Amino acid sequence: MTYAHALRKSSGRRRIHSHAYTRPRRLGWRSRVTLASVAAVLLLLGCGAVARRFAPTSNTSLTRFDAIIVPGNPADSDGNPTPEQLARVTEGVHEYERGVAPRLILTGGAARNHFVEARVMARSAEAEGIPASAIFVEPEARNTIENACYSARIMKAHGWQSAEVVSNAYHLPRVGLIFNSLPLQWRTHAAPPLEPQLAAYGWAQTALETMKTARYLIWARWTERCEP
Repeated sequence: MTYAHALRKSSGRRRIHSHAYTRPRRLGWRSRVTLASVAAVLLLLGCGAVARRFAPTSNTSLTRFDAIIVPGNPADSDGNPTPEQLARVTEGVHEYERGVAPRLILTGGAARNHFVEARVMARSAEAEGIPASAIFVEPEARNTIENACYSARIMKAHGWQSAEVVSNAYHLPRVGLIFNSLPLQWRTHAAPPLEPQLAAYGWAQTALETMKTARYLIWARWTERCEP
């Protein structure tokens, strides 16, 4: 073996030895922040999903109520009801016609644009045959907590004590958690989608509602409390 060949062989062994004991590279602070953020989001989704799974649907066995409450959903940019909003109103009208309650409370302010949700819903309800005398408009609420609280104020002012709350199915678990803190007898009732494509996007709405449910439990129910 020549001297040059032996030197190359020895150098190769040193490279292999050095590579074998190289320490694993540590994550940078950006990677650690990213992983922590992903873990936090997954934790929130998990908390929200569990809460939705066990959310109450009623606190009473009543089948007739003093009022039907329909929480708001934004109108479109022209002030017309969206399919989701119309689904809520239409099912509220159906429940009125079935004799579940003698009046509707339509609740929702101008939360996403300058159209007051409750007034848009009131026009839809009247167009579907509900007399104006049976419609009570609550035009200030900007979220579900305020929908519940401000509706409860209207009920308290009239001496009404029970309500059925009609909304889209994905919305009802959070509705149940919020109404469960109010001094009312209540139950929830799902409004079926009016258009088939709405059901196809239900997973996206459910994911968003899961995050909103987690936010409500961890933050909003303490910081956005409203006295009815």
